[in-house]
Amino acid sequence: MEKVPAFQKTRIAPTPSGYLHLGNVLSFALTAELARRSGARILLRIDDLDRQRVQPAYIQDIFDTLQFLEIPWHEGPRTAQEFEREYSQVHRMELYKAALVELVEKDAVFACSCSRSKLAADGGEAYRGTCLLQTIALDGPDMNWRLYTSLDRKLRVHTWPNDSRDAVLPASMQYFVVRKRDGFPAYQLTSVVDDRHFGVDLVVRGADLWPSTLAQVYLASILQEESFLQTTFNHHPLLMKQGEVKLSKSASDTSIQYLRGAGKRPADVYTMIAHMLHHEGTINNWQELGGLVLGENSRPAS
Repeated sequence: MEKVPAFQKTRIAPTPSGYLHLGNVLSFALTAELARRSGARILLRIDDLDRQRVQPAYIQDIFDTLQFLEIPWHEGPRTAQEFEREYSQVHRMELYKAALVELVEKDAVFACSCSRSKLAADGGEAYRGTCLLQTIALDGPDMNWRLYTSLDRKLRVHTWPNDSRDAVLPASMQYFVVRKRDGFPAYQLTSVVDDRHFGVDLVVRGADLWPSTLAQVYLASILQEESFLQTTFNHHPLLMKQGEVKLSKSASDTSIQYLRGAGKRPADVYTMIAHMLHHEGTINNWQELGGLVLGENSRPAS
């Protein structure tokens, strides 16, 4: 079996905007298995700055799900109360603000007054540079801050286990938002800052987040975050419902909360995921599920 490289830390980083579903569990199990094989510690980091969608029940669900499925973590909060008291992203606002100040000092951002309805009227969610040359004041009310970007800039992404690939920013990420209209930092910026702050060097996420990875690598290159630029990424396949529909937190029938209430055991949940990956047979735990996804072609670092 091929020896995998050693890593220091990875993270489980759910967003409490709904009850966790089978797709989240696949990502968590794969994270835990990659950590086991590479010797990395696991950080539980909950992304809770979307304050309009975050609910206490969704935060509690994260702890309930991890404990029910016996998925381990080594750092971070052990309870919802400890999370709110010590680990919420609101406690790291000064770090995010410092990164935003640095972007302003580098003349790397511009103000944008476009609402989602304006973007939709312009043809979709992709931003077309409407405010790019309007020199709107950054400190104006209800302004997004967008990053100046180039679709020609080559980005190098390190991929699991020890490879790399070159790519460019997709059009959907052109001039992406780093500070939202409400003044809060946007996801791409907080993710880069948090991973740097906690010393994460291995990131596991779904294949649908490849554009986000490219945006974060782009942002890290502007901020000269060399440690983030050395991060290794594993983008795993997504679980799809019938009709090739991606799982979402609004699909209650795939939520772990629903399945627990229906009397399902952890092995039932892991086996359901395996069947959605077209694997027959029983899967008893996260180790077996992670091994199924990875294949038994690597072993823990010595």
